[in-house]
Amino acid sequence: MPVLYIVPTPIGNLEDITLRALRVLREASLIAAEDTRTTRKLLSRYEIDTPLTSYHEHNKLAKLDAIFDALATGDVALVSDAGTPGISDPGYELIQAALAQDIPVVPLPGPSAVITALVASGLPTDRFLFVGFLPRKQVALHSALVELAAERATLIAYESPNRLLATLAAVRDVLGERPVAVAREITKLYEEVRRGPVSDVIAYYEQRPPKGEITLVIGGAVTAEDADQPWDVAQVRAALQDRLVAGESRSSAARAVAAESGWKRRDVYNLDLE
Repeated sequence: MPVLYIVPTPIGNLEDITLRALRVLREASLIAAEDTRTTRKLLSRYEIDTPLTSYHEHNKLAKLDAIFDALATGDVALVSDAGTPGISDPGYELIQAALAQDIPVVPLPGPSAVITALVASGLPTDRFLFVGFLPRKQVALHSALVELAAERATLIAYESPNRLLATLAAVRDVLGERPVAVAREITKLYEEVRRGPVSDVIAYYEQRPPKGEITLVIGGAVTAEDADQPWDVAQVRAALQDRLVAGESRSSAARAVAAESGWKRRDVYNLDLE
């Protein structure tokens, strides 16, 4: 029976694609792509000549019949411009319609800016909440952050470089001095992960206007229970060492670890790492 494959594609570096994904793209009868021009670059890199059709935000409902016609005779691979289809990219409606018609849907593992930024952030990974793109308008943004203020999970959002400073300022105003990480241009030539208390990150980008694709990671709420149980010396030392190895200044690293651990910044800063 024909299958609808959900195929993640590189978020920057074209080497970040699995052997299985390449095989599926070669063997499918049709590739439904968010932007055929972008996907052609990937296919050309790996000498794949599978036919393409567009499937994007503006035609995703109109294209369903054509895609199901293709599924009547062969497999279809769904790809987005970058990352995993359906994660802030077209895909949900097609997957839902395929499942409603008992067509097998097979997702492949692969690149995801959400997971990559999370593990690079240095913030807790045991529980996280992806919120997509935060609202653009200030009133709506503040309201959204108020709703998230008590959330203990690490928060992850996509953001544009033009709105990053306004969003960080709103995070500071609504959520307080949370630790954050700005993952910019992940896997690309000018990849950067800037970590630290939100005020420090704001100051950094005020001097260096950000460019490129951005994933914003925000530390979760610290409850009174958490505050009553600060980290032990080994935890603080390990967290500080990780940030220093990643290139943060000792001052910035100490502030961030203090915010996460319940320790005083001065005590973290003066901690012996030997």
